[in-house]
Amino acid sequence: MQEYFFSIYLTYDECMKYYKGYYKYIQVTEDGGKTIRFPAVHIRKFVSSLGIRGRFRLCLDGQNGFVSLEKIA
Repeated sequence: MQEYFFSIYLTYDECMKYYKGYYKYIQVTEDGGKTIRFPAVHIRKFVSSLGIRGRFRLCLDGQNGFVSLEKIA
């Protein structure tokens, strides 16, 4: 399993574009500098009235398939 750590700071309005399906993928740069893209549906549970702010851990399986996304701070 592969783990990637990154920060996301999106306003509520930006989050709504992902939440409503206008954008299908989230693209982030993990701490090591690698660009990673994953389905935007996985951020929905983290949206608050402020948007999304914080550190996250993304876990992928051996074929780069989604395993989990969790907020760590």
